[in-house]
Amino acid sequence: MTSLAEHPRRLHVVDPMTGEPRTAHDIADEAAVHAAVQQARDAAGWWAGLDARQRRRHLLAYKALVASRIDELAALIRSETGKSVAGAQLEVMLAVEHLDWAARHARRVLRRRSVSSGMLAFNQASSVEYVPYGVIGVIGPWNYPVYTPMGAISHALAAGNAVVFKPSEFTSGVGVWLAQRWSELLPDRPVLQVVTGDGTTGAALCRASVDKIAFTGSAATGRAVMAACAERLTPVVIEGGGKDALIVTADADLDAAAQAAVFGGLGNAGQTCAGVERVYVEQAVYEPFVAKLAELVRQVRPGAEPDAPYGPMSTPAQPGIVLSHVTDAIDRGARAVVGDASSVRPPFVEPVLLADVPEDSTAVTDETFGPVLVVNPVADADEALRRTNATSYGLSGSIFTRHRRHGLALAARVRAGAVSVNSVLGYAGVPSLPFGGVGDSGFGRVHGADGLREFSRPRSVTWQRFRAPIDVMTLQPTAHAMRLSRAMFKWRHGRP
Repeated sequence: MTSLAEHPRRLHVVDPMTGEPRTAHDIADEAAVHAAVQQARDAAGWWAGLDARQRRRHLLAYKALVASRIDELAALIRSETGKSVAGAQLEVMLAVEHLDWAARHARRVLRRRSVSSGMLAFNQASSVEYVPYGVIGVIGPWNYPVYTPMGAISHALAAGNAVVFKPSEFTSGVGVWLAQRWSELLPDRPVLQVVTGDGTTGAALCRASVDKIAFTGSAATGRAVMAACAERLTPVVIEGGGKDALIVTADADLDAAAQAAVFGGLGNAGQTCAGVERVYVEQAVYEPFVAKLAELVRQVRPGAEPDAPYGPMSTPAQPGIVLSHVTDAIDRGARAVVGDASSVRPPFVEPVLLADVPEDSTAVTDETFGPVLVVNPVADADEALRRTNATSYGLSGSIFTRHRRHGLALAARVRAGAVSVNSVLGYAGVPSLPFGGVGDSGFGRVHGADGLREFSRPRSVTWQRFRAPIDVMTLQPTAHAMRLSRAMFKWRHGRP
């Protein structure tokens, strides 16, 4: 990236294939971020004041506009990330599916619902309703600059909030494009705004009196975001990456599992938070599986062509991280089945398949975020689960087995927010499913009903239907009232 010292108030987005600057954007300082949040605050009052049907109409119009210009948006994604045209288009399609679901289901999920009042408050009618926070700050990543932040943006908007979006400095143009499409529909209602910049802009957004922050990025940066938000007790949603594993049992369809591993591990140049980085295979089928996987991996080559399987690393630093993980694994005794350290040729990294990798190597313990697959043997499914869960991350996982019941039983023991059986990333295209992780992968959820509630405050409401004949909710209840209430209490709760 061009040195910011040369352009103290401008951010230059570069072509990841050539390193040449493409576009320039303002670096929003603290004053600019606060101004955007204040505009959003004013717009939020209008937006929250609409009923759910009105918001749905606006959101579906926005969805239609984005979908109708998929080729334009995909080309922009490709120019800033280097991913293939097909990968960019798929990203847009997935984002639109989730936006459509949020718009159509917000009214049902968030409407007021009655709940039981119980014995002591039997004269009260009770309900819970969900109200918007106000202004949500969204800090997005560069690897999926539409799909990932739109998970938060679409559900926050559908829940009645305004959004200030800070895209990654590597994909600022995509963020600007998304905000511009909103302003085409509602030019005088800045319900969705973008602030461009670097880490200082993100820090300013965390401290700008927003009502909640949704962040996607590294676990280390997630901790910094939490620290900044803690100053004002601003709640956060954190997605901090992953080190996801694929388990292959002895009875699995090895061809299907190998194809899934290639897609999950090499897709988007391996730059997928929930992609496959580790593969654990039962010993009985380990060597046949490695042979099948190697045959598939050897057929994959990155390139600058629009239809290449995958493109370059999207950021200048990523090839160095990949190289360090591959070198560490081989130095510790790993077997380089396909590729090795020489596969790292910035900005491209050819696929690397490592077998028998020590579990304490960085290729197993740290997020590689590159086209590197680690495949290790295990004695059985129990050992595979122990190794799968022996990480600080817990975003998602995959299991391949021919028996559905066995697969679901194993899935229940994976320490992760999402699990796919006989597929990878199966949940990504299901709008009704929540997405998020545990441990260093973060907390909170986007997508589905849980995603809508994530950006809403629950509010409890009661109203007295009639005066209680036995009133103990008073400063000095009568002896008669207490005697009757104790008798009723023992009758109701004094037995299993």
